[in-house]
Amino acid sequence: MNAADEQDGSFGSILHRYRMTAGLTQEELAERAGLSVRALRDMERGRTRRPYQQSVRLVADALTLAGPARSQLLRAARAGPAARRAAGPDPAGGPMQLPASARRFAGRAAELRDLAGLLDQPPGSAGLPTVIALTGTAGVGKTTLAVHWARMIAGRFPDGQLFANLRGFDLSGVPADPAEVLGGFLEALQVPPAQIPASPAARAGLYRSLTARLAMLVLLDNARDCDQVRPLLPGGGSCLAVVTSRAELPGLTVADGAHPVSLDVMSRADAQELLALRLGTARLAGEPEAVSELTGLCARLPLALAIAASRAAARPQISLAQLAGQLRDVAARLDSLGTGEAATSVRAVFSWSYDLLRGPAARLFRLLGVHAGPDISVAAAASLAGLPYADAASLLRELSAAHLIEDRVPGRYGCHDLLRAYAAGQAAAVDGPERCQAAMTRVLDHYLHTGHAAAHLLYPARELITVPPRRPGARPETLADHAAALAWFTAEHDTLLAACAQTARERMDPHGWQLPWTMMHYLDLTGHWAELAAVQAAAVGAAERTGDLDGQAHARSDLGRAYVRMSRLDEAGDQLRAALALRERLGGDAARARVHLDISQLAHRRGDLAEALAQARLSLALFRSAGSRAGQARALNNVGWIFAALADYEQAVGHCEQAVALNREIGNRPGEAASLDSLGYAYLRLGRYGEAAACCGLARDLLQALGDRYNRAVALVHLGDAHRGTGRVASAHQAWREALAILDDLQHPDASEITARLNGARPPAAGAFGI
Repeated sequence: MNAADEQDGSFGSILHRYRMTAGLTQEELAERAGLSVRALRDMERGRTRRPYQQSVRLVADALTLAGPARSQLLRAARAGPAARRAAGPDPAGGPMQLPASARRFAGRAAELRDLAGLLDQPPGSAGLPTVIALTGTAGVGKTTLAVHWARMIAGRFPDGQLFANLRGFDLSGVPADPAEVLGGFLEALQVPPAQIPASPAARAGLYRSLTARLAMLVLLDNARDCDQVRPLLPGGGSCLAVVTSRAELPGLTVADGAHPVSLDVMSRADAQELLALRLGTARLAGEPEAVSELTGLCARLPLALAIAASRAAARPQISLAQLAGQLRDVAARLDSLGTGEAATSVRAVFSWSYDLLRGPAARLFRLLGVHAGPDISVAAAASLAGLPYADAASLLRELSAAHLIEDRVPGRYGCHDLLRAYAAGQAAAVDGPERCQAAMTRVLDHYLHTGHAAAHLLYPARELITVPPRRPGARPETLADHAAALAWFTAEHDTLLAACAQTARERMDPHGWQLPWTMMHYLDLTGHWAELAAVQAAAVGAAERTGDLDGQAHARSDLGRAYVRMSRLDEAGDQLRAALALRERLGGDAARARVHLDISQLAHRRGDLAEALAQARLSLALFRSAGSRAGQARALNNVGWIFAALADYEQAVGHCEQAVALNREIGNRPGEAASLDSLGYAYLRLGRYGEAAACCGLARDLLQALGDRYNRAVALVHLGDAHRGTGRVASAHQAWREALAILDDLQHPDASEITARLNGARPPAAGAFGI
């Protein structure tokens, strides 16, 4: 559009408005002005080529305009929309309906920058939006942000601002009728009530015509769906419509070119800024830990934070720690975040979204409150609800579109703690304890049976436990290989820990020791030893409550191994002795052999190499008696490692070579990696540096593929030592730096020895790293 066209468009919009106000048809005004109807129509459409001043005088005289009205028409002839935007709004011009902005607006600086960036583009730019859809869950502050930002940018829209609360999610339950809203908009645009069309379609058409050449801001708050919004979108490219909704409104993006903006809960910094603005920085500075807890208990949800702040402000004698204490009880938290007024109570605003759900979606939402984890996969949700995968996926998408959950990671859904508490309350009230217990059992069966298969894929040589049949409706996932198992455990890590805690809390004791068993190897190889110790300690209690001696032996062995990793050696000894006593009582050479092997590792860490060797040889004999080839390979590796620590390197090489061969024969890749590293270390001590580097390099690569972080660090240390032996100092330092990064991340005490190597110290005569 050239400058002349832009001016004509501006004049056309003003001309159209005054003609409608005067109640004249195009034919009547054309006759009065001495113009043809076609000429007048072209003028209203911005196509006139008639000199402006002449057109203005003719039309102004015909409309009998005088004073401010005549001046406005003259100004419109001289300035197009761009010039009027630069000059700012005309107080005597269009409507100014925006609500007052929050007096104490806090935070959201990042969101405001992003919104501003949407408009900071050249006029006519392909990326310049005319509709912005601001969506998010209940209480997240959509309206507050939209009104605040709208007031910041109002000067860009000199023809005024329109506002409507569409009541899409409202206590009344009755959304605003778009036709009624259009009637109000048309009146605000100075259309006489008698000339507002009766039909919704005609009203929408007139509204679009009036706004086609205006620069207006239209804020449509609390929309139910796209059908409610579309008639209210202005018709001009110089207008901007901002729509807020709890629904996702993808149709506006697809069909109407809306730019979607999803509003999340506040950042920690913004949440604290909100509290500081309402309570004062001095009060917050005195209780930093309570402030942090309070923001977490409020899920960083602006509505909840505002309610908590108002309670604290009303009772300054109560500390923030006391207030946080009142919110710790999940069941009572939503009641504590009530105000006695539905529009500002957390439970009530959640209910307006929940009440709009279909039956199946409402049921799944309720059951998500029964689920323990921070998020859930589609497959686990299918088991939770006892539904086919496709049905669960569809319902999760519906809940996500309603902003009752969100897909934070593709294929995984979650919600903040307050919504989870609301869902759990609804489940207790609607579904009852038996159905909730059945849902909980189904999803725990899902994790147990999937985890059981995944544990076998991670470490095929490990003896499997027997798990009970899964309940009807529970559908475990099918995992193809080691990589898929490792990916599953990684994705479900936090959820599985939460599920273990739930089994302890709810006294679901068979799951309570079996589920930790599935996690043992994953947590060990990834270096999460504190978590391993915690879940296995709970597993001991669960197995004891059921009187399951085999479960107790498994849990105590795994707990002892975790304590060895953490250098809590006395506690490790207590657990391993108790496990051995149980195995002696239960019988079974292979099971006893595994405990003796763990005791050998404990003795090695204590520096008692004679006891370590005796226990490892006893383990080897028992594995041979049981016919366990995988056990024999593991024991051979341990015997060889201890011989290396005893400086009997020829014996070490012999045993480790047997271990490598046997592990390769049975296809035990974790065992092969461990025995290759042990063999490499033995070669290293013999000064056979080339062979040592080859073995340790193979071990490093295998361990990386297996996801075993700690043992990969061990292999890297030995590889670095081998490189230094051949004079390849740069390669040695590279290997040690990689090992140090892993050990630092694991907060492992052996990191100090790597630092010493990097600083030029020689490695100790005996190996410092465990088996």
